[in-house]
Amino acid sequence: MSPKKTSNQEKTPQENTPLDKRDEDTPKDTRQGAVDGQCDTADVEIVDEAAAADEAEGSAVEAEREKYLRLYAEYENFRRRSRAERETLRDETRAEVIARLLPVYDNLARALETPCSDEAFLKGVELTAAQLDEILKSLGVEPIPAAGEKFDPERHNAVSSIAAEDVPENTVISEFQRGFMLSGRVIRHAVVQVSAGG
Repeated sequence: MSPKKTSNQEKTPQENTPLDKRDEDTPKDTRQGAVDGQCDTADVEIVDEAAAADEAEGSAVEAEREKYLRLYAEYENFRRRSRAERETLRDETRAEVIARLLPVYDNLARALETPCSDEAFLKGVELTAAQLDEILKSLGVEPIPAAGEKFDPERHNAVSSIAAEDVPENTVISEFQRGFMLSGRVIRHAVVQVSAGG
């Protein structure tokens, strides 16, 4: 009669090993690999989400930066335009005021050319004319050169011409009314007579 098998002999060696021992016998690489595999997937998802969040935030920052730069450029353009408009308006206003004063200048110039026996009166007119002249100079007003100059339609207004053999053609012979410029801009053309040539 064969010996009776015990329940322990029927079990495989793995089954005979206690549970905590089985863990020790299982290679650590296998156990760690399974855990690492799960962690790697989670880490990748977190990294992807963080990268997407960073990219979205970067895009938002870049959009705000572009918006700010456009707004700043528009403001700078507005400031330049406003400054240019103010300067133009100031120059135009000044030129208009000076143009209205020029007839007074003309009358004083004619008064000085008229013979006068009253020395005190003549002296007063001279002082008034000199004062007006200084004011015009301080405002940047300059007289337009005329007599002896070559005729320039941009600065001179020829109302007559005369034949003159000793003077080159298109030369200003005499000035009937003085012209003036303000900052390179003609306020009033000089009214002149020019030579017609021989």
